[in-house]
Amino acid sequence: MMLKDSALELKRVATTSKRVSEPDSRDMADEFAAAANAQGTTFLLGVCDKSREILGIAPDKLDLVETWVRDICNDSVKPPIQAMIRKLQLPDSQGVEKCVLRVDVPKSLFVHKGPHGYFYRIGSSKREMSPEQLARLFQQRSQTRLVCFDEQTVPTAKLSDLARSLFVRFRTPLSPLADNEFLRKLHFIAPDADGTWRPTVGGILMSCPRPEEFLPSAYIQAVCYRGTERNANDQLDARDIMGPLDRQIFEACRFVSRNMRVAAIKSPARIDIQQYAMNAVFEAVTNAVAHRDYSVSGAKIRIHMFADRLEIMSPGGLPNSMAVEEIGERQFARNELVCTCLSRCPLEERFADVDRSRIMDRRGEGVPVIVSASERQSGIIPKYRLSGEAELKLTIFAAPIDNRAALSKIAQNLSRGEVGTLQTLTDGIDRLRSLIRDNPKVTQAEMAKACGVSRTTINNWIRKSNGAIRRIGFDNGGHWVVQPME
Repeated sequence: MMLKDSALELKRVATTSKRVSEPDSRDMADEFAAAANAQGTTFLLGVCDKSREILGIAPDKLDLVETWVRDICNDSVKPPIQAMIRKLQLPDSQGVEKCVLRVDVPKSLFVHKGPHGYFYRIGSSKREMSPEQLARLFQQRSQTRLVCFDEQTVPTAKLSDLARSLFVRFRTPLSPLADNEFLRKLHFIAPDADGTWRPTVGGILMSCPRPEEFLPSAYIQAVCYRGTERNANDQLDARDIMGPLDRQIFEACRFVSRNMRVAAIKSPARIDIQQYAMNAVFEAVTNAVAHRDYSVSGAKIRIHMFADRLEIMSPGGLPNSMAVEEIGERQFARNELVCTCLSRCPLEERFADVDRSRIMDRRGEGVPVIVSASERQSGIIPKYRLSGEAELKLTIFAAPIDNRAALSKIAQNLSRGEVGTLQTLTDGIDRLRSLIRDNPKVTQAEMAKACGVSRTTINNWIRKSNGAIRRIGFDNGGHWVVQPME
C-alpha cells in the first residue's frame, strides 16, 4: 500500500491493443497543466488512486503509455511542458514487482492551458483559475514584462548546472572572490519563491553548457536550401546550434560563411566577392540572440539561407510600442542581463570588419551596419517584417554573383574601399581619407554609415592611421584633416 500526499498523484492506467483508454487524455492534460502552474507534482501511473494498490502496467504497454504521456505534454498543453518520464518497478501487496511510470512535472516558468482551461493545483486537487488568479500568475511568471524574464529563476535548475569555466570569464578585478557571491551580483543566481537559490534564465543562457535542457527553445535552427523556396528535398545543410549564447553566435556565423557562395573576378587583381557582408551577418545574428523573446515557449531563432537571400527569424514582437520603421533609430534591450553579458563577452573569433574586443558594443550601431553593409554588397536594402507579435524577420539579399556586369561594379567599389566588407586596414583608412577630402566636417556616424562598419571600427582606423587622420577642434565646429601616410 502506498500513501499519497499533495506532491504525489496516483493514476491507474488501462490500455487496449493500440491506445490508452484510462485515464482520459484531456483530463490528464489538465492535471499536468495544473501541476506546472503550481509547485510541480509527481505522477505515478499504474497505481490505484482509491486503494493505493500498485496495479502496474503491462511491460509490453510501457512504451505505448510513455508515448501517450509525451504527446499530451507536447500537443495537449499550451505551451508544451517539460516532464521527466521514468520507468520503475515497485512491489505490489504480494511482493510481486510491477512496472509503473513516474512522471515528474516541475513548476514552470510559463502559464499553461489545458484542453478545458487554465487550472492550478491546490493540495491534491486541481481547480480552475479565476481571472484574478490567472492575471496574478501571469504577472508572477513575468509574461506581462513587469519583471525582466532573463532575471527570473529556472525552477528545475541547480547551482551546479552553471559551469565555472563559463562564468569566470565575466570576472573583473573588483568581483567577489566567492563564486556564489559573484554569481549573485552578476544576477546569474537568485532565490526562488521558496527561498532556494537557483540559476536565472540569463545565468543558464550564458553559463550552462546545455541551456536547451532547461529552456528547450533557446537555440538556433539553421538550414541552407539549394533554391529560393523552403523545400526539404532541396536542403544542402542543416544544423541545430546549441550551447551558451556566445557560442551560438559564432557557430551561426560560421554556418552562413560555410554555405554562402563566393565569386572571383579580376579587377585587375583577383577579388573574392561573397554573397553577404559578414560584418552585417554577425550584427544580425547577435541582435537576434540578444533581443529575442526567451519567454515564448516552443519558438527558436531560425536562419534560412536561399540562393538569393538570407532570412533570420527571431521570436517575439517589438517592445515599447516600437514600429518596424524605427528599428534603426531607437534602441531597446528586452534582455538587459543577456545584453550586459554579451557586451562583456570576448570576441574570440574574427569576422570580416568586426573590429572590436567584445561581442556587443551597445552603441546602437548594429542595425545601421546591417543596412549599409548589406546594401553595398547586394544593391538592395535589407527588409525587416513583423509577423503580429510573434516574430521579427530580417531578410538580407545576396550579392548577384552570377551577374558578371554587377560583379564588375562590386569589384570596382571593393578596389576603392567603398563596400561594407572592406578587406584590409589600409582600405579602411583610405576610404576615411577620401570621405574627409570630400567633407572635412563629416561625422564619425556618417563615416560608419558610409563604410558599413561600427563607430568602434572607425575609431580604430583613425587611431591606427598614425596621425594621417587628425581632428582639429571640438565635436561642434571642428573638422578633420588628412596628412600623407608614413
